[in-house]
Amino acid sequence: MTDTTHCVRCGGTVAPDGWCWDCGARQPAFRAHVEITVAGVAAGVSDRGSRRGVNADAMALATTGAWTVAAVADGVSMAPRAERAARVAAEAGVTALAALLRAGALPETALADAARRAYHAVTALAQSPDSAPACTFVAGAAGPEGIWSTGVGDSRAYWLPDEGPGMALTEDDTGEHEALSAWLGAGADEPSPYVRSHRPRGPGRLLLCTDGLWRCLPGAGDLRAALARRPRASESGDELLDDARFLVRRALDAGAHDDITALLLQHGRAAEPPLPGGVRTAMARRTPGEAR
Repeated sequence: MTDTTHCVRCGGTVAPDGWCWDCGARQPAFRAHVEITVAGVAAGVSDRGSRRGVNADAMALATTGAWTVAAVADGVSMAPRAERAARVAAEAGVTALAALLRAGALPETALADAARRAYHAVTALAQSPDSAPACTFVAGAAGPEGIWSTGVGDSRAYWLPDEGPGMALTEDDTGEHEALSAWLGAGADEPSPYVRSHRPRGPGRLLLCTDGLWRCLPGAGDLRAALARRPRASESGDELLDDARFLVRRALDAGAHDDITALLLQHGRAAEPPLPGGVRTAMARRTPGEAR
């Protein structure tokens, strides 16, 4: 989906990835601000930031049985069509993760396999070794027994409990000068992702985010402190969505110029039961004023 039906340059048809079919121009307001939610279970907000022409972050979310699963991806800025890589990775990762868990796979196995399937989906986009879209990736699953997460690159997962200290659940794949040492794309090796599990003693949220957020709020303590300052009056009637919106706004107010994505999965509270017999996917929407 795009914010306009016609190309801003030639008036041609805009493709689902935000590029014109006719002249190839990238649409400046494509996915400028996106929100997804499964009410009471999970919610995410993604914003292109103050300087980006196109939001190269992507997120996907679904529930299946007792599981809530999600993925966030961040297109590598120097790679072509980075936003397409991110969307493909997030959607392929969540689709695989939900199917594997529904089939009875262990969450550790399901997350590792989902990351590899996302990798192969992104590598298939490459037109040549010199024209290979790329992205980072983080995915998580929340179930009755705990939470699980994995990542490739520098997108992160955090556990943010309602009470007590939180923690980072992923480690960045970076080397000298924070250069990426692992990512999804044709120029990278197939990932062997490390999956971390955590069995919380109380309720809280699993946060998946891109570096547009964590560079402004780098630690679990910073994130929890920010959320503690959110006015409790609800904007949307959905507490998780309000929290995700607030985190993104904090990053924007701090001067973040990169794409920013925050996706929260609830753990340890009663939630709306899933639809019988299958996967329930998130509803997506855009908000007024998104094409800044």
